[in-house]
Amino acid sequence: MMPARGVNEAFATSLADELARCDVAHVCIAPGSRSGPVALGFEAEERLKTHIHLDERSAAFFALGVARATGRPAVVLCTSGSAAANLFPAIVEARQSHVPMIVLTADRPPELRATGANQTIDQIKMFGDSVVWFADVGVVDDAPTSPGYWRSLACRGVAESLRGGPVHINVPLRDPLFPDRSTDPYPLATRGREGGKPWTTITLANPGVPEASVTEISSLLRGTERGLVVAGATSTDLTPLLEMSRIAGWPVLAEPASNIRVPGTISSYDALLRADRFTAAHRPDVVLRVGKLSLGRPLARLLRNTRQVAIAPPGTWWDESRNIEAMHVADPAALCSRVTEQLDERTETGWARSWRAHDDVARGVLDEVLDSTDAPTEPRAARDLAAALPEGAGLFVGSSMPVRDLDSFMVPRTGITVHANRGANGIDGATSTALGIAAATGAKTAALMGDLSLLHDSNGMLYEAKDDLDLTLVVVNNDGGGIFSFLEQAGVVGFERVFATPHGRDLATWAQLYGIPYTKIETAPELGEIAGSNTGLRLIEVRTDREENVKTHRTIWQNVERSVR
Repeated sequence: MMPARGVNEAFATSLADELARCDVAHVCIAPGSRSGPVALGFEAEERLKTHIHLDERSAAFFALGVARATGRPAVVLCTSGSAAANLFPAIVEARQSHVPMIVLTADRPPELRATGANQTIDQIKMFGDSVVWFADVGVVDDAPTSPGYWRSLACRGVAESLRGGPVHINVPLRDPLFPDRSTDPYPLATRGREGGKPWTTITLANPGVPEASVTEISSLLRGTERGLVVAGATSTDLTPLLEMSRIAGWPVLAEPASNIRVPGTISSYDALLRADRFTAAHRPDVVLRVGKLSLGRPLARLLRNTRQVAIAPPGTWWDESRNIEAMHVADPAALCSRVTEQLDERTETGWARSWRAHDDVARGVLDEVLDSTDAPTEPRAARDLAAALPEGAGLFVGSSMPVRDLDSFMVPRTGITVHANRGANGIDGATSTALGIAAATGAKTAALMGDLSLLHDSNGMLYEAKDDLDLTLVVVNNDGGGIFSFLEQAGVVGFERVFATPHGRDLATWAQLYGIPYTKIETAPELGEIAGSNTGLRLIEVRTDREENVKTHRTIWQNVERSVR
């Protein structure tokens, strides 16, 4: 480390060095004056990849995407005032979905607060309980303990974020922010520990598996034939859940963001559970749940009056139906592996065979309807995009209808990783999250989202290095909020303006504004062909009609219901 000129530079270089020692790799920076010393400290640290964003909200969602894809905390830095408030939506999503992030907000020193000074608001604990930990650094100075304090603070920030959520570190900086280079060097030694070690080594505890949970779940699986496993969105590896379910003979219903929608799981359950006769004949005696369930209403109705047992990683609590009778807090992979050891493989039962047979019939009906026309449709776009991506690709799916269509129509497969912001379920930050995933992984990435999601995060496309990414943006454009056409308020007076909110924007012109290659799909088969082979950044528009989209979904549901009679 070069000798620092002034205390702000000493703090910034120490912080950057210590974060790099803690295996933080990505820093997202929104420009500003008060945060300038810290930004330059990050920029000078070769072990950190810095990403420059003009919009703080987009920067924070980009960091969320990086952290979601890597499982390691990403840093987002902004200046003081309302800039910091723009980070809030991404912080909320990170908190709800247990994604590690380190939020650094520059601040005015205490003597300027509540004085009317420019860009000064109360930033102390401004994100409340939406962060897992908060620290106000205090005005940086040359006290003898300062260098060790700064480094310790960085280490704790990383450790706290790895608990599964965002942390907020507020950094008041005094003028002069950038002292004259002729001034004396900072008087204290700021070097870290020898050998490149972190100031405080972080060892994460591997949560043990409660023996009582192993015993209870093993007994439940052995003693119940008519059971279901339901897997929702989670960052936890659920692969051992599949083997446990196979041996127990319980069908698996897996939302795409569980990342176990693989061959052998039931993929058409959304349509099947809309058929009253099927649901009545296939009501389980018990459901074993893992992950956050946030999609179909039919599944929610089934769970509402069904006995439920859950496996939840520490720090999570997913019980939206208020009907879970037992919550086993443990690492799901470790617990399922232990349970599997206690089981004898069950001979295939009529229960499991019936689920699989009906799933095969329903899948045939789904595909028949979707393939009956070459006109682009929203369900087919979801199905075909997921199927077309090569091995090792990532797929980010936006909220509202895209994630529901993926749940309803995705054919089980292996080899891709599905990402979704299913913590708070908002449409905000979709493009920036996808950009962050692509930047962090370096892998081929696709994003499926609606037109409102794209437009809502337009500033995300101001990211300086977007053209270096292999990202295909597939945008379903029905000129508004298509999901509302399925709800009770559809057709009421004022619906079109208040709920559907048509925008009338031409996406080709939008793409041209941001310098993005653009393609409009004219026939449905084109999507898989283009998305599967495309490299680099591209926007693909799938133009649909909201009323026709509702008809397509209802035709599928009706045909499936007839097929299971």
